[in-house]
Amino acid sequence: MKKWNVATVRAAKGREKLGCCTAYDACFARLADESGVPIVLIGDSLGMNVLGHSTTLPVGMSDMLAAVAAVARAVKDALVVGDMPFGSYQCGEDEAMRNAVAMIKAGAEAVKLEGGASVCGLIRRLTAAGIPVLAHVGMTPQSVNEYGGFKKQGQTREAAEKVLADAKAVEEAGAFAVTLECIPAELAAEITAALKIVTIGIGAGPVCDAQWLVMHDLLGLNEKVPSFVKKYADLASVVRGAFSAYVNEVRKGEFPQ
Repeated sequence: MKKWNVATVRAAKGREKLGCCTAYDACFARLADESGVPIVLIGDSLGMNVLGHSTTLPVGMSDMLAAVAAVARAVKDALVVGDMPFGSYQCGEDEAMRNAVAMIKAGAEAVKLEGGASVCGLIRRLTAAGIPVLAHVGMTPQSVNEYGGFKKQGQTREAAEKVLADAKAVEEAGAFAVTLECIPAELAAEITAALKIVTIGIGAGPVCDAQWLVMHDLLGLNEKVPSFVKKYADLASVVRGAFSAYVNEVRKGEFPQ
């Protein structure tokens, strides 16, 4: 396997489709890495999939730094990207820089942040400091309160033009890739054709240069998943079965022997 980095991700556009996923701990990060996943994202979706929150908003830097460090220790070949949680970059560029530096020191090789034109100044400052940025436009989960729920974006032409403009803006600002979340497939295809950087879709159709899936969704650990998700395993049933067998054998005196 080759070591993935920002340069090899850039070079993959038009040559190789990338299947990328989240991971939040050393165990699953190692397994993803050994399976050839090119980009492992420590997402702020940690809040929903690990910490039991209903949104990503309660996640803090301390949560993310611990998870980034765990994943970075386990990964050898994948590009490790740390998600900037809500509040870590909205309160001024100086604080955002400190938090991004902390993310890199914890083991991330790039950071991801949400927003289009509004965060381009920060993207320029981060990249000028040698911190690669993976941008995120379309449905941005940290804006869930503004949307009134996790809702598809870019469905009118006016809204689509804004998403396209945001994608072009983050590319111009220096992002090496951009996540397109929950937008119409036709819009994602238009953006992918218009940009020179890699587009990573999640609920954005098949034309993007790469795809994200949340680890817990693709492994079948979450019972309720978005409609676009494909479950590649049903680990929830396997895990329940193992726990039940263990409890029953202890109860019957069959374990330990």
